[in-house]
Amino acid sequence: MLDFIAARRDRREHGAQAIHAFVGQLVGGAIPDYQTAAWLMAAVLNPLNENDTAILTQAMASSGVTLDLSELPKPWLDKHSTGGVGDKTTIALVPALAACGATMVKMSGRGLGITGGTIDKLASIPGMRLDFDPDDLVELAADTHLAVAGANRSIAAADKILYELRDATGTVSCIPLIVSSILSKKIAGGAKHVMLDVKVGSGAFMTNLVEARELAGWLVRTGRKAGLNIRAAVTDMSCPLGRTVGNALEVYEAFDFLSGKPTGRFGELCIELGGQALDLAGLAHSPRHGRERLREAVSSGQALRKAGEWLDTQGGSFEAVLNRELPAAPVQIEWRHKGGRKFVESIDAGEVGALVVALGGGRRKKEDEIDPSVGVEFMVEQGSPLSDGDPVARVHARSEEEAAEALERLQAAVGLADKPVRISPLVFDVL
Repeated sequence: MLDFIAARRDRREHGAQAIHAFVGQLVGGAIPDYQTAAWLMAAVLNPLNENDTAILTQAMASSGVTLDLSELPKPWLDKHSTGGVGDKTTIALVPALAACGATMVKMSGRGLGITGGTIDKLASIPGMRLDFDPDDLVELAADTHLAVAGANRSIAAADKILYELRDATGTVSCIPLIVSSILSKKIAGGAKHVMLDVKVGSGAFMTNLVEARELAGWLVRTGRKAGLNIRAAVTDMSCPLGRTVGNALEVYEAFDFLSGKPTGRFGELCIELGGQALDLAGLAHSPRHGRERLREAVSSGQALRKAGEWLDTQGGSFEAVLNRELPAAPVQIEWRHKGGRKFVESIDAGEVGALVVALGGGRRKKEDEIDPSVGVEFMVEQGSPLSDGDPVARVHARSEEEAAEALERLQAAVGLADKPVRISPLVFDVL
């Protein structure tokens, strides 16, 4: 291990034998945390090259259980987001893509900080079970060809160890380590085709477009070296995605998309990512054809029916979602505009995410409990015109005091202009 640390310190290439030995000993408990932490800090200061990153990714993927999807129909597709505020895209796309012929067996995470987690959102559905073992998860998908469960410690076991140490030692923000963490779980999850959504903006992990493009490039190149058919879109997270932030509220919006109701920029992104994913997996002959297929699955009702099958299989109440019977906050305060004709110039996604965490809709620490009922519901998006009396947003809270405080923060997070504004691009790049 001393030689392994020294190699990283001195910017030398590790090579396959050393990396596999490191991962094997790490999972076996043979390496003290202080030595692993020393290597992680050296890896931040002197990052791995792409070859070593690909080797580390594959070693981490094989460090635990790997899902065997061979009994399920091809193509085996996965979709992953780097996380953002109001990002409920997975809930909408998993059944929609399955309705178009993909097998979607997905391990998703819980939220931490301002970026919400898919599992937390799905947990707001009464009866929804999300704690399946890997083998049970595959069996669950036998009929519907889709299943979603929380991250399992046995999947890419080395990642769990490394991530907890990265979180505790200030070594999270290192692109090769981020890449190996994300992709090792995708490989271990059994998918052969992976569509990535790399978020950029105040509500995302990457706030700088140059850095987000760099991360997307690393993910695509490393994924291909590791044997994945992979594509990445770099998408906007300067404003919250869609019109809801908060777990139960976001489930409703995802199902509004599946029901064919207008959902603004959120719906546009679902169609764009879904079209790219279908093209990537060979279920469409171009992204444009993929978008057409996805729209047809939604408009025909196939996507919504598939979502109903999915929830039923995992014990979730489809009727509770359709009838809007998920947990509801006891206090709701609406903000109506005053001040004459204006246009929504900006909605600070980072601040909106932070105020929803303060309401109880997110975690500051991993141990925190989440209230699925609280959040913010917008009636506007960037570019929307406003006249006196028009509704801007509604705060869902546990108490009058918390609602008033959130509303004050929300009003400061929304920028208004006197004339029409330029709307941020939804998708910056597809790699």
